[in-house]
Amino acid sequence: MSDHSVDNFSFQNSTNKTGVLIANLGSPDAPTKVALRKYLKEFLSDRFVIQPPPSRFIWLCILHLVILNIRPAKSAKKYQKIWTNLNDKSPLISLCQSLLNQLKQQPYSTKNNLQFALGMRYGNPSISGALEDLRGKGCDQIIVLPLYPQYSKTTTESTFFEVSKITNKWQNMPKILHINNYHDNGSYIDTLASSIMAFQDKNGVPDKLLISYHSIPQRYVNNGDCYYEHCLTTTRLLIEKLQLKENEYEICFQSIFGREKWIGPNISDILTNLGSGCVSHVQVVCPGFPVDCLETLEEIDIENRQIYLDNGGVKFHYIPALNSSAAHLSMINDLLQSELIT
Repeated sequence: MSDHSVDNFSFQNSTNKTGVLIANLGSPDAPTKVALRKYLKEFLSDRFVIQPPPSRFIWLCILHLVILNIRPAKSAKKYQKIWTNLNDKSPLISLCQSLLNQLKQQPYSTKNNLQFALGMRYGNPSISGALEDLRGKGCDQIIVLPLYPQYSKTTTESTFFEVSKITNKWQNMPKILHINNYHDNGSYIDTLASSIMAFQDKNGVPDKLLISYHSIPQRYVNNGDCYYEHCLTTTRLLIEKLQLKENEYEICFQSIFGREKWIGPNISDILTNLGSGCVSHVQVVCPGFPVDCLETLEEIDIENRQIYLDNGGVKFHYIPALNSSAAHLSMINDLLQSELIT
C-alpha cells in the first residue's frame, strides 16, 4: 500500500467502477449452540488459522470429537451476553453494516464511483456473496480491505486466499488490489490516538492504559508471521503520539487458550496483578479491532473487567472501537484513495 498524498484526488472523469470489499472475521447467525457449532467448524477448519503439528488428520479428529462437542455451548453463552436482540444480527455484523452504509454515503464514494460490499471470512454475509455483488455491478477492479490493521496469515492472508479462490474461477476477472495492513499508517495512528484522548477527556486519565491485541500461537511467529512485530510497531507509534511514559501503559494480548505457548503477556494476568497491586483506574484499548465484537464487548468489557474488580481494582473502562465514527470513515477514505493512486 502506498503512502502517497491523496489531497484533491478524484476519479470523477472515469467511467470505470471500483469495488471495495470490506472484510472481517465473522460471527455465528445466532447465539445458539447449533449456530456456534456451524461457525466454529468453518473457522477452526481453516488451514491458515490452525497450523497443527504433526498431522491435520489428528487436529480434525480433535475438532470433531472434542472441541465441537464442548466449545459451542460455552461460546453461545458468551454471545448471549452481548446479543441484545436475538432477532437481530450479531453486534459485529450490525456495526460493520452500519460502517458500510455510512461509507456508501460519503461524498468521495459517489464522486469516485465506489461500490461497497461486506463479506465475512466465516459465516454470513459471505465473501463469495459480496464479491458476486461487486461483480454484478460491473466493477473492473476490486480493493480488498480486511479490517485487520496488523497483518497475520491467520486473518489477512486467509481472507486474500478466499478472495483468490473465488475470483480465479471468473472468466473476466477484475483487477484485485490488496490492502495488506495499515498498522503503521499515519491516519490510523492519529485516529486511534484521537479516540483515546476524546474518551479520556470525558472519563479521566487512567493510572494505566492497557493496549490489548488478539494473541496467536508463538509457533506461528517463530515460523515467520509478522503479526507480533506489527503489534509492537502500532503500540510504539501510538504511545509516541499520546506522549505516554513507560509506567503509564502496557502492551498485552487476549483470547489465549489451550496448552500451547501464545504471545503474551496475557491481559487477564496483568489485570489480576494491577487490581491486587492497588492500581485503582485502568483503561483498555484494542487497536487490532476496528469494529467491536465478542472479543471486545464480552471478553474485555465483561469478563476482564470482572477479573480486575474481583482482585481489588476500582475503576475500569473499555475504550470503544472506532466503529462508524467520522474519524474512522475519514481514515478508510485515506486508505482507499492511497490504493487507487498507487
